[in-house]
Amino acid sequence: MIRTGAVDVDYPESGGGRAALVVGALPGFVVAEEHVAWLDTVEPYVPGEFYRRELPAIRAVLAGVAAVELLIVDGYVDLDPDGRPGLGAHVHEALGIPVIGVAKTSFRSATHAVPVLRGVATKPLFVTAVGVSRAEAAAYVLGMSGAYRMPEALRRVDALARGRGH
Repeated sequence: MIRTGAVDVDYPESGGGRAALVVGALPGFVVAEEHVAWLDTVEPYVPGEFYRRELPAIRAVLAGVAAVELLIVDGYVDLDPDGRPGLGAHVHEALGIPVIGVAKTSFRSATHAVPVLRGVATKPLFVTAVGVSRAEAAAYVLGMSGAYRMPEALRRVDALARGRGH
């Protein structure tokens, strides 16, 4: 079993940021822990530098939590087959652990992303990874708990980040 976290960050219109983390174990990933961190200030959104806004929030929600061996992010690890870094690559570089990126929409240059169909979904999730193979990452995402397109852990972390979890 691999102690795994899934993170998501939301930026309310009123300002600041809310980072959420759910922790479980792969394979399967049933949520065993939930954590939320609030940041009063966040970096402004800059196209191509999304990670500068996300990394402080991800670090904040991981602080004080027992270490995870693998992290799942909402988005891409790399943005093209040549390895142009996306959020997941920057998280991997900063934290030194394997990262799986799960994106809900396709990105035109991410032709290497593995499409994963879950449940009865007809629209795939797009999986990229660093520190584990894309094939292994896709198998983990396919096998995560939950009957719907989005694994339950990813649905839960999204709700927590949006402040809908408590």
